[in-house]
Amino acid sequence: MHRTKLPLRVWFWAAHLMATHSNGMSARQLAGQMGIAYSSAWLLEQKLRRAMVNPNRDLREGVVEVDQTEMPFRANDDPDTPLKTGKIIVIGAVEVRDRTTGKAQEPKAFGAKYLDTLSGRCRLAVISSNEAVHIHSFIRANIAPGSTLVTDGHASYPGVDGYRHDPRVVGNMAAHIPLKWIHRVFALLKRWGLGTYHGFRPEHIDTYLNEFAFRYNRHFYRHVSFEAVLGIATDHAPLSYWDITGRDNPRKGRAVIRRNPQKRRTVDKAGDG
Repeated sequence: MHRTKLPLRVWFWAAHLMATHSNGMSARQLAGQMGIAYSSAWLLEQKLRRAMVNPNRDLREGVVEVDQTEMPFRANDDPDTPLKTGKIIVIGAVEVRDRTTGKAQEPKAFGAKYLDTLSGRCRLAVISSNEAVHIHSFIRANIAPGSTLVTDGHASYPGVDGYRHDPRVVGNMAAHIPLKWIHRVFALLKRWGLGTYHGFRPEHIDTYLNEFAFRYNRHFYRHVSFEAVLGIATDHAPLSYWDITGRDNPRKGRAVIRRNPQKRRTVDKAGDG
């Protein structure tokens, strides 16, 4: 809200809608709901998405399902442009929890099935390729050492030190059978991207993934999401339009000419007859 020209009421309403709405809200929808310009709604949402990432967030731990998926993206907003202009590789990790206790699932023997479980917290990111260097970097940044990684046996997963790797051979089987929860996350993510945003764009894609993860990790207690986003926002430094778009501010470094305000003539009370 640094140097904002929007009323405080608009900021709070936008934060509430983005944090609690099950399907999220595009800038076009928010502009219509709040009665503001599209450009203002877009910038407001971009700032709120960056406020949904807790800088002190915990790593995923316990039994964690990890996998990659490919998502189509649209290169521009031309309605005649095909949706599948290109593909983005998204890697995700989701905790597996015990349904009875609601706590982290205890690791089992290699190859054993994890039945009667719940989905825990997730983490998503874009990677440039399926090479081991990128996958290992995501694992170290988002999953606590000592955790059990349940994967599809991709050749890039072995070799990461400090983790217990429990691969599942998918073969001709549907991938969501051995890796139930991470593919549930991917399915919801793709449906959300197509339904709310009509396809993702490669710019700012990480902020959209963080927005999805923020709501997914709080889908059991969505009523506190509004308070959470306000609390997390206080730990972030203010960002300007130029910081978000990565462009140079053409007015930066230019001397600001401040003119003396014209004084308004008023009637002298003493001479008012």
